[in-house]
Amino acid sequence: MASVTSLTASVHQRLASALSATLPETGAADPLLRRSDRADFQANGILALAKRAKANPRELAAQVVGHVVTGDVIKDVEVSGPGFLNVTVTDRAITENLAARAADPDGRLGVPYAEQPGTTVIDYAQPNVAKEMHVGHLRSAVIGDSVVQLLEFTGENVVRRHHIGDWGTQFGMLIQYLDEHPHELDHKASEVSGEEAMSNLDRLYKAARRLFDSDEEFKTRARRRVVDLQAGDAHTVAMWQKFVDESKIYFFSVFEKLDMDVRDADIVGESGYNDMLAETCRLLEESGVAVRSEGALCVFFDDVKGPDGNKVPLIVQKSDGGYGYAATDLSAIRDRVFNLKANNLLYVVDARQSLHFKMVFETARRAGWLNDDVTAYQLAFGTVLGKDGKPFKTREGETVRLVDLLDEAIERASAVVREKAQDLTEEEIAERGAQVGIGAVKYADLSTSANRDYKFDLDQMVSLNGDTSVYLQYAYARIQSILRKAQEVRPAAHPELELTQAERALGLHADAFAETVRESAEEYAPHKLAAYLYQLASLYTSFYDKCPVLKAETPEQVENRLFLCDVTARTLHQGMALLGIRTPERL
Repeated sequence: MASVTSLTASVHQRLASALSATLPETGAADPLLRRSDRADFQANGILALAKRAKANPRELAAQVVGHVVTGDVIKDVEVSGPGFLNVTVTDRAITENLAARAADPDGRLGVPYAEQPGTTVIDYAQPNVAKEMHVGHLRSAVIGDSVVQLLEFTGENVVRRHHIGDWGTQFGMLIQYLDEHPHELDHKASEVSGEEAMSNLDRLYKAARRLFDSDEEFKTRARRRVVDLQAGDAHTVAMWQKFVDESKIYFFSVFEKLDMDVRDADIVGESGYNDMLAETCRLLEESGVAVRSEGALCVFFDDVKGPDGNKVPLIVQKSDGGYGYAATDLSAIRDRVFNLKANNLLYVVDARQSLHFKMVFETARRAGWLNDDVTAYQLAFGTVLGKDGKPFKTREGETVRLVDLLDEAIERASAVVREKAQDLTEEEIAERGAQVGIGAVKYADLSTSANRDYKFDLDQMVSLNGDTSVYLQYAYARIQSILRKAQEVRPAAHPELELTQAERALGLHADAFAETVRESAEEYAPHKLAAYLYQLASLYTSFYDKCPVLKAETPEQVENRLFLCDVTARTLHQGMALLGIRTPERL
């Protein structure tokens, strides 16, 4: 169906027409409309307009009011303060707009598709082969997954890329050890769990490291194996592939626990660009973008200098002929622009890598691979902190394993569900516990602006009170309980009914869902959607406390309040899904 025009857009359009009618010489004028606690909306644009027209703001506002068409959408307009307009919409408009959203046959609640969708390649969830995922891997995965959901929902063609660390000198050591000790990984991948696979890899790595540090002959063989790997030696590559596959078992187990859809075809690690590295360097050098300096291929920048005042370059190729991260990242840009035909490149990467990506993007722009039609953007995220405000570590000072963190969240959430559960089986409690626990971890991350650090506090995350996913999930489950109790009485919109203040507030906020989704997608800002959903749940709680639903005064009022409940539940369900969070029917 066609998208539903929101009440905000309808009021904006009517006020803009009134402004143009009052001062036709100014052309199109923005009324600067926003929600207000003094009325349904407040328009502040007249102040700037009066200044340009050298008119008295209050007198101009009064003239504008005379041109506002009231009746269908706008009920009343009043001049306030130095020239603000306080706008109240009709109850009928609120209910009719929500009814139009509820009637959307696609279940999108009237959320429109982007007018000019493009292709976005999003680089997120980038674990390292042979290394366990830790708390530092959490944010890239969770934020990236939500942005993928938002972009796809608004019609963007999204290509997912997981740029895993699967290349480097340590693999020579590991492959050589595995070649000399084949029994170390003689099981079949299908026979072990993800955590068992990573345990095997961890044991293998430690054994290889001990031998590498103590045996010079082995160290020589391991270094020679790196050369074989880079040269594409068939046996060495086969061993490396076995090693990567072993790691993927673990990756997929963690992503499954995170309730994320990570597909093998989307995993294109550093090794995926090996064949492009030499050509990337040649193109940069021939174009003059990169120059040789002390044997290395470098790109220099006027604004990037070291403590000594000398320029710090981006090293694309080392003096010994080896390639660094820059060569791989620049080759990935070439692949994504010219092969995948991307319009936008989005990197969900730790803020501490901002300088690296700034230099990589600028290099790609100088080379002509990025331009006004093809943009690259780093969605930089902050650090996960412990309760003490310091980077999250174990008591021993070690990095926290992601699996341990998720398991504890599920355990805590299961305890909360068990305490509240009335008619759930142990199997259902376990299922809900996983949905609530993982949702709590994701929401704590997503409800914070990506570029900010946040404290990881499981006690707060699984609380039924405050800005938590559990609060939102509980609001959804409460609505489902009401709808079940209604039995044969079905939700139905009654535009002819007057609404209470709590009903109006809930209805107006629910109507803003489409605008919030659009803004969150355009700005890569899941936290804005999270804030919207929390306010929706809060307004529903107020409505629930003040407005009897099944015991309302008339049958029509019962149906209309059930309708408000249903629209709220559907909005919570869809909004939480865009954050990657489940909404259980019962809690």
